Amino acid sequence: MNKKLHLVSLGCTKNLVDSEVMLGRLKEYEITDDSTEADVIIVNTCGFIEAAKEESINTVLSLHDERKKESILVMSGCLSERYKEELQANMPEIDIFTGVGDYEKIDELIASKQSTFTPEVYLATETSGRVITGSSSHAYIKIAEGCNQACSFCAIPSFKGKLHSRSLSSIVKEVEMLVEKGYYDFSFISQDSSSYGRDMELKDGLIDLIEAVEKVENIVSARILYLYPSTTTFALIDAISDSVIFQTYYDMPIQHIDDGVLKVMKRGFGEEKTVELLKHMKSKPNAFIRTSVIAGHPGESEESFKSLCQFMESFAFDRFNTFHYSNEETTSAYEMEQISQDTIDERANTLGEIAELSTQASLESMVGQTLSVIVEGESDEHEYLLSARPLAWAVDIDGEILINDTSDLAIHYGKRYKAKITQRAGEQLLATLIEIV
Repeated sequence: MNKKLHLVSLGCTKNLVDSEVMLGRLKEYEITDDSTEADVIIVNTCGFIEAAKEESINTVLSLHDERKKESILVMSGCLSERYKEELQANMPEIDIFTGVGDYEKIDELIASKQSTFTPEVYLATETSGRVITGSSSHAYIKIAEGCNQACSFCAIPSFKGKLHSRSLSSIVKEVEMLVEKGYYDFSFISQDSSSYGRDMELKDGLIDLIEAVEKVENIVSARILYLYPSTTTFALIDAISDSVIFQTYYDMPIQHIDDGVLKVMKRGFGEEKTVELLKHMKSKPNAFIRTSVIAGHPGESEESFKSLCQFMESFAFDRFNTFHYSNEETTSAYEMEQISQDTIDERANTLGEIAELSTQASLESMVGQTLSVIVEGESDEHEYLLSARPLAWAVDIDGEILINDTSDLAIHYGKRYKAKITQRAGEQLLATLIEIV
């Protein structure tokens, strides 16, 4: 009888790729959703901000309380890497600790019941043998690890190190292998994707990647996540828009728009150049623009916050996320004069309301359009509704379209259909399927 494995992947999609590598190394285990019957439990943690750290700790402790006797509890990922000494000293509940360097050795660690923290950050390649989860059509491709930026609020470089890019040939080989398995939709990810290849002396590494991926047969769609303002060029924006494979999808976290706050944040670009990039993106046909902002960073005055709100209202992003500022040790903002938590929360709520209206306006503009969508399964909204994702949207973060009329077409999950958007209901779109693609 096979031993059973329960794995929880917290945080970002970059973490998910590493979790999929661990699944690939533990193929002899039977995957179970019930942690109480698992012989091995792995929590791949996030250590980015306070809320993520709390979620990671609470998840680990909850699983420990419920696990069966003699099971093995493993804590891996960013949180355990960032706080390895403190966690090992204060969390006897954990059997094995490992950080961000040993995902491909997880089978050896479990067999030996030893904790290990390799100094180098792990970066999956085409030989990693990862097991793709959650989809039969879409896969994430991690193109780099680490980050060369020095943002005042971000602790990632302190435990992920400097930018380390994969070779272009390695990325292409992995994509080719996944296409052979039936995957046709890809999201290319890293901390700062627009810097891809700079550590390998590639002048326009991401443009090179776009051109190389376009040559792979049977790819239908792709997108790039997490551009950085000071490393995003007009040429890159054009290359994404001109591509026949890559969606005209721009995910560029701006974090703020006020010059003074951006300077304190050490973002490299001020308002003028940031707006130039955003307007160039917006000029592209069918452009979808996503961003994120931080509420309550040290140095954010009432005036600068109002400037941010006015800009977010006027620019009309398709989507934007708001993060409450989290004061993180090892960051340059840690010792700055802090804004009260009540003010941070109030500002974040205000931005959240703007984001909701912005999303609704973006959805409303789609009513009447005919789109290419992937039908992904039954919707959680109702058993008689199907959940579909337009190819122009990123997985999970941009939402779903609800199919309430299939036109009596045969339904195959993971397949593409043409669908007409018929109406908006709050933050949901309803659509009718027209034909299978």
